[in-house]
Amino acid sequence: MDNCCRGLGPALGWAAKLSKANMDARVSQYDVTPVQTHVLLYLQQHGGQVPQHELAGFLRVKPSTVNGVLDRMEEKGLVRRSVSGRDARRRLITLTEKGAEQQALFQRSFLDVEDAMVRGFTQEERETLRALLDRVIQNLKEDSET
Repeated sequence: MDNCCRGLGPALGWAAKLSKANMDARVSQYDVTPVQTHVLLYLQQHGGQVPQHELAGFLRVKPSTVNGVLDRMEEKGLVRRSVSGRDARRRLITLTEKGAEQQALFQRSFLDVEDAMVRGFTQEERETLRALLDRVIQNLKEDSET
């Protein structure tokens, strides 16, 4: 590791950057953007359907930005938008069969990247790394609240 990454912050940042670049390269073959992969994964993790405003909150973007992302995803047949039965102003986003198939491919890509990240690690080392990163995340969350 060169001198630029000897501190913990730069090392974590560099690892995140390399991980993201590796993942983006793998999923680019499926004609989707990184944000679209996040939408598909989120939908899958939440039973295949979520309110549009919840998706905007998850992505941390404006409603107009989510609309643009969903427009393109609908054109590709990955999601479907519908009006909520209770409130016509609310939109529900539903994962289509094609979207679920794409999501399964991304999941495999994510697992492949994760395997590459910890290649040569023992199971105990993997668990230790995960626990330490969880603590770093918790510490930073607590620090930002003060």
